[in-house]
Amino acid sequence: MKVAVLHGSNLNRLGRRNPAKYGHHTLDDITVDVEKTAATLGVEVIHQQSNAEHVLVDFVHEHQDELDALIVNPAGFSSVGYPLLDALRDTELPFAVVHISQWHAIDAKERVDIFAGSAAVYIAGAAWRGYSSALEALVHKIRQD
Repeated sequence: MKVAVLHGSNLNRLGRRNPAKYGHHTLDDITVDVEKTAATLGVEVIHQQSNAEHVLVDFVHEHQDELDALIVNPAGFSSVGYPLLDALRDTELPFAVVHISQWHAIDAKERVDIFAGSAAVYIAGAAWRGYSSALEALVHKIRQD
């Protein structure tokens, strides 16, 4: 089984960007944690981070035929990332949405996560642990089917 993990805008700054909100774990720390979880599950994981939505879309297009599922933290693209959402939907693969913070509760009247309704798994507010939790949940769903 192979799963892609996509990280949206500004997530390359984790650990330095607003640590009171996002914590002190870096993107590298999250990658190591996800890789450890993947090893215990017998799953291969590939990672991509970009501040440019089209790079993430191109990554999905390039790798979709070799994947069984995806995990995405759309970050700043959560309300406006229709091209990325379309690319994910077009794969017809299950995907998980991860938000480090309680994203949906911040300015709740103004923010809508367009990815939420299509996600097979949705995790918000579990901090850096959300990625591994999403991986475990996706693998479980796929193996049950």
